Amino acid sequence: MAWSHAHVPDQSGRTALVTGASGGIGLETARVLADRGAHVLLACRSVGRGRAAAARIGGSTEVVRLDLASLDSVREAAARVRGRHERLDLLVNNAGVMFPSYRRTEDGFEAHFGVNHLGHFALTGLLLDLMTAVPGSRVVTVASLMHRAGLGALDEDAARSSTGRRSLTAYGRSKLANLLFARGLDRRLATAGAATASLAAHPGLSPTGLWQGDPPRFLRPVAAAGLRWPAQPADRAALPSLRAATDPHVPGGAHLGPSELFESRGAPAPARSSRASRDMAAQDRLWKLSEGLTGVRYAFAPAPVPVPGATEPSAAVCPVTGARG
Repeated sequence: MAWSHAHVPDQSGRTALVTGASGGIGLETARVLADRGAHVLLACRSVGRGRAAAARIGGSTEVVRLDLASLDSVREAAARVRGRHERLDLLVNNAGVMFPSYRRTEDGFEAHFGVNHLGHFALTGLLLDLMTAVPGSRVVTVASLMHRAGLGALDEDAARSSTGRRSLTAYGRSKLANLLFARGLDRRLATAGAATASLAAHPGLSPTGLWQGDPPRFLRPVAAAGLRWPAQPADRAALPSLRAATDPHVPGGAHLGPSELFESRGAPAPARSSRASRDMAAQDRLWKLSEGLTGVRYAFAPAPVPVPGATEPSAAVCPVTGARG
């Protein structure tokens, strides 16, 4: 049977934080978690939009101001969460930008890389000790089919580039970084014996606010056609994130996405990813770079040194279905 909203288990007594929860996939993710009994923190750039989303969601919610384009805002948001909560069961790194109106973040990073990766890297590191002793706790990082477009080195030059605002490559690079981070984090958590697992998910295609940026002219007809036909609504596009966050049968390190039409739509299942996203040495290089750029260092034992050229398996096996992505 295809996994659906009905399969989300009871979340009573759990606390979840969802970034970018004021609309689109983040709103749907937060809505289902709250409906299942979780206390949900809506981490949003606009407090007003966050409050409006909380009113729509109902249940037990609170709004936390978070601007991932500012490391100061990330630190302030983490401090507010830590001041109010002693534990965190779920962290869903959902927010993102694509073709934003600005070229660089407040801290001088290329906008896609700074928001989609570095902001979430810093937030996770600042909150992780609220999770590592909590049984069944999970960090879910939302990636994209477009991670395959992430060409070129993930280095400081790319992180500080001023030419990526309307670049599909820059967006893809940030989504590749999301996958590398999710997998690198899971390796480190497992080595440290933490109760927390790290997973990745991608929504396929969905006509959310992410597409309201300023894409390159050549991409506009493709985007319009893609969002008319294979795309699925936000409530369906949220299913991979929800399954990664709540299905106890999906292992740490897994990557989930839609199962139909080249992973653009359908029920969530193990997803494919590029060989580059499974490169353990690249995971560790990105980790070192991210710690240096954000100043956030994670407080657990480092992961084992990978064998040069080694990659992780191409996909996780889902114990529910036995399927291989």
